[in-house]
Amino acid sequence: MKRPWLVYGLAFIGGIVLFFIFLSFFLSLLFYFLGERIPHGPKIGVLEVKGVILESSEYLKSIEELKERKDIKAVVLRIDSPGGSVGAVQEIYEELKELRKVKPLVVSMGGVAASGGLYIALSGQKIFANPGTITGSIGVMIQLPNLEKLMEKLGISAEVIKSGPYKDTGSAFRGLTSEEKKYLQEKVLLLHNQFVKAIADSRNIPLEKVKEFANGKIYTGEEALKLKLVDELGNFYRALDEAKRLAGIKEAPLIFYPRKKSYLERFFEEKLSLKTVKIYDPLNINALYLHQY
Repeated sequence: MKRPWLVYGLAFIGGIVLFFIFLSFFLSLLFYFLGERIPHGPKIGVLEVKGVILESSEYLKSIEELKERKDIKAVVLRIDSPGGSVGAVQEIYEELKELRKVKPLVVSMGGVAASGGLYIALSGQKIFANPGTITGSIGVMIQLPNLEKLMEKLGISAEVIKSGPYKDTGSAFRGLTSEEKKYLQEKVLLLHNQFVKAIADSRNIPLEKVKEFANGKIYTGEEALKLKLVDELGNFYRALDEAKRLAGIKEAPLIFYPRKKSYLERFFEEKLSLKTVKIYDPLNINALYLHQY
């Protein structure tokens, strides 16, 4: 016995399910493209730099959007980072300086804003730190793994064919020669001098004075204030009040960056990552070492 009502009922239910799936997809796309632009009026952007800084792309995208958005009248740079790679830190620092030309940029140091975290903070027109904030650690280091003795125990050796004497500097299969140590030390000092000059220029401190305390030591927020590395002691909300004052506004919602990704973005990223094939160049093993602020 045929039951057409059952077929029509199932089709109706299926249609409703498909409608809600489409509606959810549409709303997700709407919020993805509009994001936090729906509320009207002036806003304060908050750029959060957290953890070790190994790459800059997400931060650069965020800074560009903060710079372009007309509704964001000022930016608070919130730092909780012990530093990171030289190239990434310098890229972020330079882009933040461009942002500062367009709108007020105030820095709030959290628990840690040391080394590269301090370098990025130099971009702000006013820097706040807590009395117990750990900052300083001004310097550069190159970390090189040396597995030579372990490889010997395992009976593993490496044959290297190279175009020049320094091409495999930093190889994990052997220690550094005296010439290589001298060569890398020169690079570390060059990078360190860039750091020192950035402090002297941005904080208006004589270069020789900076060299006196740019020795790798860490400093508390109170000590940093005496060294003129920060402007005032205060927490995030004190920095936020200053950003509002500089922007000439009393109240404004906060827009946090980097923006948290929607479900759809994470879904498609996971799909794409499954298709990505990572290829490593065994001839460029010296790229494994880290230049680090």
